[in-house]
Amino acid sequence: MSVPAITTPDSAGETPRKPALSPSRAIDFKQCPLKYRLRAIDRIPEPPSRAAVRGTLVHSVLEDLFALPAAERDQAHADALVAPAWQRMLESRADTAGLIADDELEGFYAEARALVAVYFRLEDPTAFTPQSLEAFVEADLPDGTPLRGFVDRIDRASDGGLHVIDYKTGKSPAPDHEMRALFQLKFYALVLLRTFGTAPTALRLMYLADEQTLTYQPEAEELLRFERVVSALWLAIQSATASGDFPPSRSWLCKYCDFKPLCPEFGGTPPPYPADPQPLSGGRQDLPIPTVANHAIPTIAKNADGTPTT
Repeated sequence: MSVPAITTPDSAGETPRKPALSPSRAIDFKQCPLKYRLRAIDRIPEPPSRAAVRGTLVHSVLEDLFALPAAERDQAHADALVAPAWQRMLESRADTAGLIADDELEGFYAEARALVAVYFRLEDPTAFTPQSLEAFVEADLPDGTPLRGFVDRIDRASDGGLHVIDYKTGKSPAPDHEMRALFQLKFYALVLLRTFGTAPTALRLMYLADEQTLTYQPEAEELLRFERVVSALWLAIQSATASGDFPPSRSWLCKYCDFKPLCPEFGGTPPPYPADPQPLSGGRQDLPIPTVANHAIPTIAKNADGTPTT
């Protein structure tokens, strides 16, 4: 059995797609409806952080690693993949230009290689070949809720079961934040459940910053309960899109938010609500985000881990 409804990121963007819910946008709405609006409907440009761009680079290197023959999937070959992957990013993403100064480049490469080195301590990439890499998956739930997203890796186990793997270049969450971390994997598991009729046998988060792995074995009944949560989120998003009511929700996560200058909770003013709101369609980095006149977010100085400087 092959995994259907999977394409490459390029082919996924060849034709317009109807709006759909991705795990990142679902988490945005759960965290703060205004954040969802500014990101998904107004499409306010966000300055990339060094940590986020480094994470994208590491993901690219790991994808390239599995394109090599199994015998060549070693640390030396992975290290050699870093510079070419960065050059591709510079060519394909205008927002990376100038982010890393020339005199910082070798240090930036070293940071990426250190994270990739941790990956090699978590598993042996020569021992298996993934079924899919950077897989674009989509499905409609029975009530019509459209789901869409990209999965870092899907493996086929010897018993035929599917394993969903996601790489994280940050640190593993505290126990009370694990359910938030698993939301993304449950989302993908639900898509595969609705595609195959059976749930993936394992969900795995690999945290490269502190060499931790979080593994979860979902049950179909739990995913069906999760399905009701996702459907309710989509219904709430549709209602908010129609009314234009996206209230801010203040929490400890606000200190990491790039949208604070536009948030009423911090003295800001959002742009006028679009007359014809068209939310993003979901997926890896969603869509290219155009600049909104007079509402570009000022660059916020950040530490190496992506948190704002004080």
